[in-house]
Amino acid sequence: MSLAGKVAVVTGSGSGIGRAIALQLARDGAAVSVWDLNRAGADETVETIEKESGRAISCPGDAATEEGIAQSLARTRSELGPVTILVNNAGITGFTPFLEISVEAWERMMQVNLRGPFLCTRAILPDMLTAGWGRIVNISSSSAQAGASRMAHYAASKGGVIGFTKALAIELAAKNITVNNIPPGFVDTPMLRASPVPIEAAAAVAPMKRPGRPEDIAAACSYLVSEAANYVTGHTLSVNGGRYLG
Repeated sequence: MSLAGKVAVVTGSGSGIGRAIALQLARDGAAVSVWDLNRAGADETVETIEKESGRAISCPGDAATEEGIAQSLARTRSELGPVTILVNNAGITGFTPFLEISVEAWERMMQVNLRGPFLCTRAILPDMLTAGWGRIVNISSSSAQAGASRMAHYAASKGGVIGFTKALAIELAAKNITVNNIPPGFVDTPMLRASPVPIEAAAAVAPMKRPGRPEDIAAACSYLVSEAANYVTGHTLSVNGGRYLG
């Protein structure tokens, strides 16, 4: 499933799932623009890609603001070319009882997890329309599918991502641009390790008895951005080891 000649933007690709996706797309042949607030993490992802003879650039910045997106996109277009693959992966999480969620925390969650993908897609979509080809993959969450205690703001933001995916898929279907989403479930990442989730206990009751790996999500993304998935759009490809069946 070669992506030779394609340029991909992966937001939040300085670590975890985003890094795994960036590495996989580079292995598939795409030139990858690594967007992340963490400059050191973004640089490390690029270094790994270059060691494997791939092509990538590091674009530190905020993918949830118009200014940050404009700066990163201008550099990407200048150094790599027009973007025809976008993976909206950047996001934040939170564990707070509902009545303790502040308005500020709610708005921040929506800004990063939902407004960010909207702004990135709106900025990059013209490149896809011009090319007559495009792939958009949004990383949502199994928490939006099944719900999650103390995560109302997070689940709501990721539920919005799923709805955004479906609506945009219908609108762009005739343009040879597909839009799909992947809701990870319980994946071993630095974000999960920093959370209050008891990883070993949760793994013990999971159907596969283990957490997912970032590479599991990357493999699904690799398929969705390939020509093999040219007739797949508006789809929610659950990669959760049987944690949620629906």
